[in-house]
Amino acid sequence: MLDPSSSEEESDEILEEESGKEALGSAAPGARLSPSRTSEGSAGGAGLGGAGAAAGAGGGGGAGAAGGAAGGLQPGSRAGGGRPSSPSPSVVSEKEKEELERLQKEEEERKKRLQLYVFVMRCIAYPFNAKQPTDMARRQQKISKQQLQTVKDRFQAFLNGETQIVADEAFMNAVQSYYEVFLKSDRVARMVQSGGCSANDSREVFKKHIEKRVRSLPEIDGLSKETVLSSWMAKFDAIYRGEEDPRKQQARMTASAASELILSKEQLYEMFQNILGIKKFEHQLLYNACQLDNPDEQAAQIRRELDGRLQMADQIARERKFPKFVSKEMENMYIEELKSSVNLLMANLESMPVSKGGEFKLQKLKRSHNASIIDMGEESENQLSKSDVVLSFSLEVVIMEVQGLKSLAPNRIVYCTMEVEGGEKLQTDQAEASKPTWGTQGDFSTTHALPAVKVKLFTESTGVLALEDKELGRVILHPTPNSPKQSEWHKMTVSKNCPDQDLKIKLAVRMDKPQNMKHSGYLWAIGKNVWKRWKKRFFVLVQVSQYTFAMCSYREKKAEPQELLQLDGYTVDYTDPQPGLEGGRAFFNAVKEGDTVIFASDDEQDRILWVQAMYRATGQSHKPVPPTQVQKLNAKGGNVPQLDAPISQFYADRAQKHGMDEFISSNPCNFDHASLFEMVQRLTLDHRLNDSYSCLGWFSPGQVFVLDEYCARNGVRGCHRHLCYLRDLLERAENGAMIDPTLLHYSFAFCASHVHGNRPDGIGTVTVEEKERFEEIKERLRVLLENQITHFRYCFPFGRPEGALKATLSLLERVLMKDIVTPVPQEEVKTVIRKCLEQAALVNYSRLSEYAKIEGKKREMYEHPVFCLASQVMDLTIQNVGRLITPAKKLEDTIRLAELVIEVLQQNEEHHAEAFAWWSDLMVEHAETFLSLFAVDMDAALEVQPPDTWDSFPLFQLLNDFLRTDYNLCNGKFHKHLQDLFAPLVVRYVDLMESSIAQSIHRGFERESWEPVNNGSGTSEDLFWKLDALQTFIRDLHWPEEEFGKHLEQRLKLMASDMIESCVKRTRIAFEVKLQKTSRSTDFRVPQSICTMFNVMVDAKAQSTKLCSMEMGQEHQYHSKIDELIEETVKEMITLLVAKFVTILEGVLAKLSRYDEGTLFSSFLSFTVKAASKYVDVPKPGMDVADAYVTFVRHSQDVLRDKVNEEMYIERLFDQWYNSSMNVICTWLTDRMDLQLHIYQLKTLIRMVKKTYRDFRLQGVLDSTLNSKTYETIRNRLTVEEATASVSEGGGLQGISMKDSDEEDEEDD
Repeated sequence: MLDPSSSEEESDEILEEESGKEALGSAAPGARLSPSRTSEGSAGGAGLGGAGAAAGAGGGGGAGAAGGAAGGLQPGSRAGGGRPSSPSPSVVSEKEKEELERLQKEEEERKKRLQLYVFVMRCIAYPFNAKQPTDMARRQQKISKQQLQTVKDRFQAFLNGETQIVADEAFMNAVQSYYEVFLKSDRVARMVQSGGCSANDSREVFKKHIEKRVRSLPEIDGLSKETVLSSWMAKFDAIYRGEEDPRKQQARMTASAASELILSKEQLYEMFQNILGIKKFEHQLLYNACQLDNPDEQAAQIRRELDGRLQMADQIARERKFPKFVSKEMENMYIEELKSSVNLLMANLESMPVSKGGEFKLQKLKRSHNASIIDMGEESENQLSKSDVVLSFSLEVVIMEVQGLKSLAPNRIVYCTMEVEGGEKLQTDQAEASKPTWGTQGDFSTTHALPAVKVKLFTESTGVLALEDKELGRVILHPTPNSPKQSEWHKMTVSKNCPDQDLKIKLAVRMDKPQNMKHSGYLWAIGKNVWKRWKKRFFVLVQVSQYTFAMCSYREKKAEPQELLQLDGYTVDYTDPQPGLEGGRAFFNAVKEGDTVIFASDDEQDRILWVQAMYRATGQSHKPVPPTQVQKLNAKGGNVPQLDAPISQFYADRAQKHGMDEFISSNPCNFDHASLFEMVQRLTLDHRLNDSYSCLGWFSPGQVFVLDEYCARNGVRGCHRHLCYLRDLLERAENGAMIDPTLLHYSFAFCASHVHGNRPDGIGTVTVEEKERFEEIKERLRVLLENQITHFRYCFPFGRPEGALKATLSLLERVLMKDIVTPVPQEEVKTVIRKCLEQAALVNYSRLSEYAKIEGKKREMYEHPVFCLASQVMDLTIQNVGRLITPAKKLEDTIRLAELVIEVLQQNEEHHAEAFAWWSDLMVEHAETFLSLFAVDMDAALEVQPPDTWDSFPLFQLLNDFLRTDYNLCNGKFHKHLQDLFAPLVVRYVDLMESSIAQSIHRGFERESWEPVNNGSGTSEDLFWKLDALQTFIRDLHWPEEEFGKHLEQRLKLMASDMIESCVKRTRIAFEVKLQKTSRSTDFRVPQSICTMFNVMVDAKAQSTKLCSMEMGQEHQYHSKIDELIEETVKEMITLLVAKFVTILEGVLAKLSRYDEGTLFSSFLSFTVKAASKYVDVPKPGMDVADAYVTFVRHSQDVLRDKVNEEMYIERLFDQWYNSSMNVICTWLTDRMDLQLHIYQLKTLIRMVKKTYRDFRLQGVLDSTLNSKTYETIRNRLTVEEATASVSEGGGLQGISMKDSDEEDEEDD
């Protein structure tokens, strides 16, 4: 509970200081004011506050209170007598008048807010209709502009590598994309400004952003995609959080989340102080004066309010002052609604338990209570009986000690017993007579209002025949709930023959007051029907139910009251002493038609307490005012008040002094609660939208609770409440605030059901004002929704808040309904949404092109050479730079714009397509409209491009790659336009490329050096690269129209086939020419160019597989044709080369033919050698020829093996070469079948044949080829010749033999 003592004193000082300041502000220059605190008797301006306060306190009525308020708190009440004279009266008077009007308005507003705060306080203090909802969606903390900038800086620091967070390239790319696309987006900045962006939104957008990226990553063994996702989100949280301690943040979030869910009464008071602009001391004054901590006072206030509302309903019915309804029949229904709403509140109040946690149970009344309130004439039928009043008391009896035991021996045992009349008996522990102390407590319960508590003192009997212990003394007490609670000494009653006549016992009896007992005590009373004799009785004010109270008189040891008075319909007030009634000092009475009961108490304070308690019980509208001054200063003259009256009266007087009494004592039924509620709801919404939560217009649970309670308690119509709420929300939404469409839907649906007479709670009356306001708000709402759908990218950026766009579409469908039952035709809704999306396409493209222009012009400014010269030329305008634009620059800007267009369409699909799921065809139309706007700029950019330039193909690839993967846009209107635009360009490009490649082949082979380049010659490499690049380029276009795409492919394959054919033929011709120019002797070495030509063939065959074959399942007609040509050409080239080798061999054999038997040269050569061998070491004859040939063979084999890239061609060449060589030698030997070979011929042939055989075997020629019949024939002939020569020649063959010999090999080597 609030402590009023210090706060009251502080409030006085604050108030008086404010009064002093006002007086100083209005005093004449030079006037001297006392620096001491102003008092009630001060003169001049300083006396205003005090005088008003005194008048308020002394008058006891509204005028005095108003005077106090005007003096103490009104800024507009400054005294004008102290102002200096004005040099220009007309001007100053106008200014004074304006200032006065302004101050008066401020004062009226302040009073209105104070009065409103009183009503709100009572709703918080004693709610009996509403509870704080616990099922509301939890709102997230919203991001401010400063927080957004901080988050941007943190992500930029991470991207710059300034943090300790370790991340891979994939995560860096994801963060970079998120930073560029989301955090730097102006749409996000706008969402932050609207108050609709929370940290959760940022996190969810990033999560959605990375899901696709993670799914596209390759699988890693032992690492699932979910693990990667969670790891990335943890890193994101670390970046987002920065250096903050997560535990502190978590604690802060937990505390804020708890305050978002449930608020205590103190928190609610503080919240509405902030909402209504109430000062703390004003709250304290009002709190104490309204007795908000007293539930009985609050319940009584409610009963008075409900009674006033019933009387107002009767007055409206009598005077026929009805609101204007849409139908005359609703007037009677309106009265019934008013009464039924009050009856419902009465039932709610009746259901509130009188006792919270007590053991007693209230007896239910045997009647309908609501009917008794309305029909007062039936009271006689509903009288309480004595058995209806049940009280249950709990007593604690604590026995401390006994004094005066002198006659007993010190070691004698004594003990006490205690009992409540009619209940069980309890006993203390035993104690010695020398120290009779216990401290034992006994707990009892009783239904007697005046119970008798008996305590007896016993000592144990020592006699053998004694049956009972001896009673030493007793005491009988009659406690009441008002009796002292502390322990006291009581004199015990003892028997005459007891030696100890002065026995005293110290004990305490505490009797708790049950919750349904509101007051008790002894009063004198006399009445007409009850208590007919003026007599002092014990009275208890009992609350039987929330609406039923009874004054009951009790006798001792009786559970039921002796007599009772049901207080329904009575009015209690103070009265003067009645002549002829002796006994009692302070009188008051309870009056009712036909009955008056007079009561009297023994002192003034007790009378005030009784009157206050009965005032709450009767529910009367008249508030009794005590006739005497209840506060006076103490005898020492200090400032601390000495209270003769209850503290509540003291607080009431303090409030009256400060001008608050008018707000406390005002009758709530006399106020226009519709306008007051409209004000408090609007202020509450402003407060809510400015707090730290992204509420989207939703009130917090505590605010909902207070507003619900206010509406129910003060009869604010639900339709009015929601209409005002809708109007306030629409105003905020129209001014850029983010409002949840689901919230708008709830309120709109309620108002629509009300206006169309379909309320679930049965409220059937509809005022003309409600209907007109509903139609106005419906139209405003329709315009707002259509505007939001038109600007869906900017009102709901990145699909946030989640589900808001979908809810907006649903609400639009509801708003378009003519009534509550008939659904709107889908075509009508579709037409509206189509119109919105058509406008959205224009809005989106206009903003996008503006953004692209601004971005492009900025880039031009910093890239233009003018800006590199010096800083003084920085005043060159963007427009001047814009005039320098070239076709290439225009195309570059168009490509950049196309990237932005694709990005917008992808974001629409990713973030907004789900909301438009019911209208997906309209979204496709929207996309086509959007692209058609882009097509205008694209066509304009392409028109200014020079002819036969191909820089625009990236634009086609960019757009086509996006469109062909979109099921809805593929081959759509824009896509076909794009194809029609670029198809001639593609055909023209292919034509020019074909001509260019053909010319390059012709020129290339004319200048070809046949130096090896990669896999072939320079010309062939250039040809194949160009063909491959052309086909790759056309293939990468991914032409969407199947027939044209197939045509392009066929044409390129045919072109490749023709080009490769030309290359092969030109190479074949060059090969033959090259061989003809080479030597025919053994000096011949296979040139590099020959190998290069072979490699060209190899490469041509490999490239033809890729360049000439169709991929669409067609027979490989082009490929097979060029393959056959290559194979034939290679065969011819091998044949030509083998023929060259054979020619060289034939030349060698021609030299050997000179040694044929019988020729002159042979005889001369033999003689010359024999003669010379006597004097010098003559070389072996014929070895130089053999060696030259063997060297030629080996070198040619090595070169071919090393330089030619195709093993199969080498093997075929070597096989053919070997066979041809053996055939030539065999033919040569066959021609000399009848001649004996010369020794030199024999030795040369043996060496050539053996070496050739071995070399070709080493080159991989198969044995089946090596050991052919031709070879066997040669081998046999040479073996026979060798044998013949060894016999005929004395010197033999000098180690040369057809037999295999390692030594020979070593020698040859």
